[in-house]
Amino acid sequence: MTIFNYLKITKTRKLRYLKHIKKNATYIVFLHGFMSDLEGKKPRNFYNFAKKNNLGFLALEYSGHGKSSGKFINGNISKWTKDTNLLIKKVIKKNKFILIGSSMGTWIALNQFNLFKKQIQGFLGIGSAPEFLENLMWKKFSKKIKKEIKKKGIIDLKHGDYEYPITYQLIKDGRKNKVFNKKIFLNIKVTMVHGSKDKSVPVIYSRKVLKIFKTSKRKLIIIKNGDHSLSSPKWLKLLNKELKLIIN
Repeated sequence: MTIFNYLKITKTRKLRYLKHIKKNATYIVFLHGFMSDLEGKKPRNFYNFAKKNNLGFLALEYSGHGKSSGKFINGNISKWTKDTNLLIKKVIKKNKFILIGSSMGTWIALNQFNLFKKQIQGFLGIGSAPEFLENLMWKKFSKKIKKEIKKKGIIDLKHGDYEYPITYQLIKDGRKNKVFNKKIFLNIKVTMVHGSKDKSVPVIYSRKVLKIFKTSKRKLIIIKNGDHSLSSPKWLKLLNKELKLIIN
């Protein structure tokens, strides 16, 4: 059974996270996607990978996600970035780490470079979706939807089998967190993996992420017939293989 931990931030605020503490080791930090949590196959897979390979591990549920406190509709990229900062400082401290960002997790991961540049040893992106709020949502909304969200402050957006409550404050905060205009000069390995049949995020997003890294060893893997989540056993195997290559 997986044992989760909680970081108490205030009397009413706590964040749920999963850790594997390893002294003086490199850590893996897994950052999940929009409205996701730690119950999925990817967090468990990378947790087991870390234990097997004598690495430390950290994954968290941002506020308003999973069993972390707070309402999803009060959250935004700035807040979720801050949640991540807090837990990296608490759990990983001064150890080196490799970031794994899944979908929106890549956006949160890119924001970590501002604070932890000297500790980050590598970066793996899965179906990466930075700046999706503006480009994949707002710009595609009809005038009617835009008007409604401005007036009510929120809309329920249907996407496949899911319904997402999208707030106007979330969209506006996304604009303050632009990352595609960044330039990162780090001598690390950066690998983006993207499914060719990803219905949520086009492959161009992974290409754009790679362009941010000016001096890194960059690699793009497009998985034939791969979906957005890449959580099937054969795709997890491939992700583990790529993670190994980043570590070695």
